Amino acid sequence: MGFQHGLSGLNAASTNLDVIGNNIANANTAGFKQSIAQFSDIFANSMEGTDNAQIGIGAKVSSIAQQFGQGNITPTSNPLDIAIQNQGFFRMSDNGAVSYSRNGQFHIDDSGFIVDASGANLTGYMADENGDIQAGSIPTNLKFSTADLAPRATTTFDVGFNLDARKKGDAAVFNATDPKTYESTTSGTVIDSLGNSHVLSLFFKKSDSLANTWTAYATVDGKVTAPGGLPIGVTIAGNPSQSMVFDGEGVLQNITDKLDVAIDFSAIDPLFGGLSPQTVRLDLTTATQFGSAFGVNALTQNGYTSGRMSGFTIGADGIILGNYSSGQTKTLGQIVLANFVNPQGLVPIGDGHWAESPASGEPLIGVPKTGNLGSLQSNAIEESNVDITAELVKMISAQRMYQASAKQIETQDQIIQTITQI
Repeated sequence: MGFQHGLSGLNAASTNLDVIGNNIANANTAGFKQSIAQFSDIFANSMEGTDNAQIGIGAKVSSIAQQFGQGNITPTSNPLDIAIQNQGFFRMSDNGAVSYSRNGQFHIDDSGFIVDASGANLTGYMADENGDIQAGSIPTNLKFSTADLAPRATTTFDVGFNLDARKKGDAAVFNATDPKTYESTTSGTVIDSLGNSHVLSLFFKKSDSLANTWTAYATVDGKVTAPGGLPIGVTIAGNPSQSMVFDGEGVLQNITDKLDVAIDFSAIDPLFGGLSPQTVRLDLTTATQFGSAFGVNALTQNGYTSGRMSGFTIGADGIILGNYSSGQTKTLGQIVLANFVNPQGLVPIGDGHWAESPASGEPLIGVPKTGNLGSLQSNAIEESNVDITAELVKMISAQRMYQASAKQIETQDQIIQTITQI
């Protein structure tokens, strides 16, 4: 028996205790991955070949192996807390130095960038002005734009309705201000190029001389001539009015395509500063004439006013959607993930980050839920995968190993003292 065996045992046990202590210390560190000490025996080289009776000279720590098992996912109230479910790492950039992390506790810095506690930037693909993701490009630092969402002028106005076939037309001249001169009316909102809302009203007057024939009129913001009551600055398909003819089954016959409504806002309001005229495509193709009361069953338009960001959401696929006060959403960007052939080859560099190495292989970059990359969960964090109970049991075992190795050295010392006293 030599001191070498005991000393190697002390060193191995001490390292094991350090690893266990580091695991326990990071039990509450989001995204932390525990490690285990792996040991191997030591044999002295022999110049005379293999000796079947050779005794080893102790143990050594062969590696500190990281365990990348999934940690528990805990809900939070912060939408920028993001957990990765299954494989993958966040790709982080610190002034161009790329690292990887499982800690998804992010916040927005004073410049609008998404960063972690160490100040490293979360990377991904930014969206263009139209909200289209620039996938396939090199991932860049993700940034929130604080600019207002620009308004979108109405270009389509779809309305579905039923005109009452039981109504009787008369010869009265249409007057938008006199309900006795038309049978039905409905209205909706249209948006101009500056984001202002206007009321587009449609009026339907039944012919007193032609069967199943109606005339459609339109006004904007109720602007009409006085005292005639005719619309100002609005034409339907080039005319002040548009005829609508239904067949004997109440199906619209003469309008098979959408109609263009030209709105001259400058005629309605001489101080209007937006684009004019504005063309709105009116879709009446689903209109019917049945023997039932007038009713509107569909009314949609595609314009919206300007809006300020009121919040955001992050999907399982990493897409970041901005929510605006106008009720609209816009894609701002998409988070990317990275994976490695051998994640255990990653080098820990602190702050919950790892760096690639020749042992880990090249990073495989992609968006969440593609390939072998996991999905994201917003308003949640991935906890450390350290099991405190298991670590305490390991600590007891490592302590026993340390004590036994110390006892081995003590015994060797007593033997030597005995020999020297002979």
